[in-house]
Amino acid sequence: MDLNGKTIVVTGAASGIGLALAERFVQEGAAVVASDLNAERGAAEADRIGARFVPADVGREEGVQALIEAVLAHERQVDVLCSNAGLAVGNGLEPSDALWDLSWRVNVMSHIWGARHVLPHMLARGTGALLQTVSAAGLLTEVHSAPYAVTKHEALAFAEWLAITYGDQGIHVAALCPEWVQTPLIGQAPHLQADAIAPEQVADAAVQGLRAGEFLITTHAMTRRAFQARANTHDRWLGRVRDLARHTQDQLAGRHAFPDDLPTQRGN
Repeated sequence: MDLNGKTIVVTGAASGIGLALAERFVQEGAAVVASDLNAERGAAEADRIGARFVPADVGREEGVQALIEAVLAHERQVDVLCSNAGLAVGNGLEPSDALWDLSWRVNVMSHIWGARHVLPHMLARGTGALLQTVSAAGLLTEVHSAPYAVTKHEALAFAEWLAITYGDQGIHVAALCPEWVQTPLIGQAPHLQADAIAPEQVADAAVQGLRAGEFLITTHAMTRRAFQARANTHDRWLGRVRDLARHTQDQLAGRHAFPDDLPTQRGN
């Protein structure tokens, strides 16, 4: 896909991967609509990079619907919807039902609502793309946050279903699955930051993947190798991940990897 001249919507665009995606798409010549729950920061960053900003809470269907409708009313079309907003909260089984529900709504349902409200427009035009930020946790797992691991697997499953269902109708679906990235998402977990890459590197991979028409877009060579190992030797893989979990727990020394309170802002 050539992104020049395309209208692209990016959620969770006030920081992290979303901001890097929005800025890179602007550089590619796209008309970018950036969106975020954090309206003040999101508007400032959108103005800086040359995007239009529309605030939205993608944890509610009416928020996603209003965003899509605002773009169709102003830009008249949506060529690419980047469902990027996401969050990581809680650790094991302890997170409250409210945190599980919030993780479900932002990490999974926002993708479903986005597709629900933008696909009729794309299908009528016979073209469009859905870029969904899933995370490598959707291919592998996340040992620190049960809600994150579970919802990212669900997000990948939904992206696969979309690709199967609409791939022959002019709709390109891509699952962006980076490993650790230097974003606010891992700000509470400094032990994860050593091997983290810059958000701009994720944006580069996303652009390359969209150009090539790829479904699975990864950022680390080890991701696909680990994914293959999981499939081929699942028991051994589980044992190795248990070892990793013990090692990181020793590093944390009782400190939670992710916050157990409701976050005030969202973004991968």
